[in-house]
Amino acid sequence: MAGLNKTYTLIDAQGQAFASPAKGTLGGHRKSKIYGRLDCAGALRWIANGHYVTHRVFFKDEATAIAAGYRPCANCLAAEYNAWKAAS
Repeated sequence: MAGLNKTYTLIDAQGQAFASPAKGTLGGHRKSKIYGRLDCAGALRWIANGHYVTHRVFFKDEATAIAAGYRPCANCLAAEYNAWKAAS
C-alpha cells in the first residue's frame, strides 16, 4: 500500500520515547531497567505468560540503552552482563 509509513516507538538516551521509521534492535523492560536481544528466551517466556509487555521498550542500539540507564540481560547478553557486573 503506497503512502503508508510505519513508525515505531523507541527510547532515546534520556529515556524518552520518540517515533522512528526503523525498528529497534534491542528490547528492554522499563521497570527492571534491563535490555536484551529481541529473541531473548527469557523475555519471550515472560511475554508468552502475559507479563512484561506493558513495560517493554525498544532501543536503536546498545549505546542508547546504556545511556538511558539500562543494564544488559544476563541471559541473552551474558558477556556484556559479565563486563557490566565487573565494572559495577
